[in-house]
Amino acid sequence: MPEIKSRKKNEEIPEEHVPETKKKSEKKAQVIAEHDTAVNVWIKIISILMTLVLIVLMILNAPIIEYTATDHFNQISQISITKYFKTRKPMQYIEGNIKPMKNQELEIREDVDKTFNDGLDLKQTIEGQFTVLFLGFDSTENGSGHLHDVNYMIQFNLREASMNILQIPRDTYMPGYTNAYTHKFNSVYTFGNEKKSNIQRIVDCVQENFGIPVDAYVTTTCDNIADIIDIVGGVPIDMPYPIVFEADKVIPNGEQVLSGQESEWFLRFRYGYQNGDIGRVQAQRIFMAAAMKKAISMSSVQIFSAVNKIYKQELIATDMSMEDISRLADLAGTIDMANVNVFMLPGEYTMAEDQAIWSIHKSAALEMLNKYFRTQQVALSAKKSTMVEYIPEDEYQSTEYDNLEGNLREIDENGGANPELNYNYKDQFDRDYDKRNQTETESSQDDDED
Repeated sequence: MPEIKSRKKNEEIPEEHVPETKKKSEKKAQVIAEHDTAVNVWIKIISILMTLVLIVLMILNAPIIEYTATDHFNQISQISITKYFKTRKPMQYIEGNIKPMKNQELEIREDVDKTFNDGLDLKQTIEGQFTVLFLGFDSTENGSGHLHDVNYMIQFNLREASMNILQIPRDTYMPGYTNAYTHKFNSVYTFGNEKKSNIQRIVDCVQENFGIPVDAYVTTTCDNIADIIDIVGGVPIDMPYPIVFEADKVIPNGEQVLSGQESEWFLRFRYGYQNGDIGRVQAQRIFMAAAMKKAISMSSVQIFSAVNKIYKQELIATDMSMEDISRLADLAGTIDMANVNVFMLPGEYTMAEDQAIWSIHKSAALEMLNKYFRTQQVALSAKKSTMVEYIPEDEYQSTEYDNLEGNLREIDENGGANPELNYNYKDQFDRDYDKRNQTETESSQDDDED
């Protein structure tokens, strides 16, 4: 009888004697074990990363920074790092702070709902409205760089979901607010009261003449406007007429996307208009409507990114934070263009010695301001306003521009009140355009022959 050898308990069975099903079970178990191990490792890694993220978020959002608000309230508070970067005002150092109107000067009407909350979450002088003073200075290349030739007062009316824009002609006669012999509004910043900051000179002039509190300001130059337009990707527009800013700086009529440089040409162009600077003011409304459509088409992320680039390149000066400007841009995007109204300060051009000035028509100006810009305030009287008429009311030569208003919807659809071109400008442009085309064609043919 053959000897039967006992197998030890832990002795391995040769692989060839292991059943196939058992082999598969063991391999499956091994794969599962390796998979479970990998899963556990990833779970640990993700847990660690999530923990780190939460810690970082807690640090960023914890009120650990002592912050002094650099505005007229000078409030000190503890804020988070995230809040600090959102609310900081890196461009405020250029112009500084502004002082608001005093409460007793506001004269809020008794019938105004004092419990209304617009939810804007910005420091406002009057709840339900926010007014921004925008100044565009002339080019350092073709000007002094010290005269604010573009002047807009932009008011957001949150009670009526509207926006009203007042265009103030640069030549507006403003005696008492500037030491310049011209007495023009565009010299107040540089030649105003020496005891005040440059920006405060303008703010006081606007508040005292028009009785409207200014909540914030934005200043820039014609040179910087071109860079700003390029940052947002240009402005789509349907040009109603061609422009020759200079011999080699031409914008044809028709649909196109204006680059920053072309936008600057359009905004500054005036010699082809019958009414010079007033024609330019009217033309700027066409650009406003196109720019508004562009802004509406941008997402919040795109707007914030653009604002961030503008801040980094210091293309503007403002007492608003990035968060403030982004919030206002979002708000503007919710307002129908039919509710964005543009007005011009009523008046007429006349000569004062050797200077062409814009003489305010005071009664018409007060009527417009009280109706559209002082909707919560007691009507401003002629006695309380510091506006000065160079031409007395009974000696007006023209009231053509006393009601120059429109909304951006109408302007976008049919051009609104387009400026009148000089009678020979279009003919001259067509001749120059044909001549340029002929020269370019001949030059191209010469190149081909070479």
